[in-house]
Amino acid sequence: MGLGKRRQFLYGVVAWMLSVIVLLTALESLTLELFFVMSLIGLLVVVELTAPFNVTPRWRRRLLPVIAIGLAGFGYIVIRRILEILPEGVI
Repeated sequence: MGLGKRRQFLYGVVAWMLSVIVLLTALESLTLELFFVMSLIGLLVVVELTAPFNVTPRWRRRLLPVIAIGLAGFGYIVIRRILEILPEGVI
């Protein structure tokens, strides 16, 4: 039972990432930053959609550091983009 849920989670994340690659390539806007952000959004969506109601399996608790690193990377991207937009001398 646990292996089936893990496989369902993995298939969901991989399908999302492949869909993102195809979509961004079709729109001719495939960049590493955009792929990272869209993949993080997909990971968070799949985590929520496959979350069990009663008990949290051990393998799902191991996702927390991955999510934390992803959110830190997202924060870095946002801060860097904001600094690019701001005029020179503001900070």
